[in-house]
Amino acid sequence: MTPADQAVPDETPIEGIETQTPEPVVPQAPRLELRDPLPPVVDTPELLRDTCERIAAGTGPIALDAERASGYRYSQRAYLVQVRREGSGTHLIDPIAFDSLVPLDTAFDGNEWILHAANQDLMCLAEVGLYPESLFDTELAGRLLNLPRVGLAALVEHYLGLSLAKEFSAADWSTRPLPEPWLVYAALDVEVLVELRDLIDADLQKAGKREWAAEEFEALLSFQGPPERKEPWRRTSGIHKARGRRALGLVREIWEARDTIAEARDTTSGRILPDASILEIAVNPPQDINALKSMRIMRNRGPRRFVSEWFDAVERGLALDETALPTTNQRTDGPPPPRAWADKFPEAADRLARSREVVVALAEQHDLPTENLISPQLVRNLAWEPPAEISVESVSEALAAQGARAWQVGLIAPPLTSALRSE
Repeated sequence: MTPADQAVPDETPIEGIETQTPEPVVPQAPRLELRDPLPPVVDTPELLRDTCERIAAGTGPIALDAERASGYRYSQRAYLVQVRREGSGTHLIDPIAFDSLVPLDTAFDGNEWILHAANQDLMCLAEVGLYPESLFDTELAGRLLNLPRVGLAALVEHYLGLSLAKEFSAADWSTRPLPEPWLVYAALDVEVLVELRDLIDADLQKAGKREWAAEEFEALLSFQGPPERKEPWRRTSGIHKARGRRALGLVREIWEARDTIAEARDTTSGRILPDASILEIAVNPPQDINALKSMRIMRNRGPRRFVSEWFDAVERGLALDETALPTTNQRTDGPPPPRAWADKFPEAADRLARSREVVVALAEQHDLPTENLISPQLVRNLAWEPPAEISVESVSEALAAQGARAWQVGLIAPPLTSALRSE
């Protein structure tokens, strides 16, 4: 039998049965790789001095990044600082080896920093003596351009057609010595930041948003971290299971005991005692320390190590006077949650609905995410308590007083004034 005589599968579609067209195979973008050999970790005064000299001799802006150990450590300190500048190459600096990195700050000499998601790194960089005088945030710029994805890997692929692996983003960067694959990963985070900055900047110029971005970047220079929560223990996962003020008081006492231990040991709180364990103790408080020891959650060596501290917290919570127990609802200085407005505060609810419509429409008009056009909290605050005399001037003043940038005020104040006035 010749090949021509062999049976060939009948590819004629059968009536009544739909055939599926195979999904097109999307070619994977080539991986971003280091252009230079992996540099040694800077962990001696001699190496730091040489690094500062090389950076000072470079040209142009400075690409900067920091690695923390958020899932492992209580503190948010930097455990590695990556720097790249044209003409000086990439440098990996171990801040733990030095009292401060002020000599590095001097070498930067006021040149522009390029960071991705600057608000995540500025505080830990300030802790080691590094303060920007001007900066460019590639993530924030991507948001102003309303790009669908603004992670560093997404931006590198969008603008440079290269893939950037992020497999070590959640690694324990307090590890010493740092494994070489981690160091390669860290170096790649600043490898193309300068090129990325220039391409994004060009798009900001085309979109007429460069001045907006400049105001946003300027505001970041005075960033002091997120506002401190008044009752951080209320963020305990599953806290809704704690019914009543006494149970909430127990959650608070155990949470605060855990926080004290975690800070002293510089270990993330969840590794000392999981939130689920806090709730289990608070909902079914043991009557004595032996009862606590026999609970399932104390079988693990980690929580059991501090069993005396947990029982002391339980005793404090049970002994609290009724007047000292926390309220069932969190107290805030601002307006109540908007979901309660419709029934109890209908006029404010109407103002908020009209204001939100204005924000959505204006954001679409300018191709912006609504939260980057104006903070939702500012809109809620104005809808809850508008100025006594509602005018563009008074609304502008109220927005500026709460941190809105000039470009935001200029765009949103006039239509928001109309929304607040409407009935």
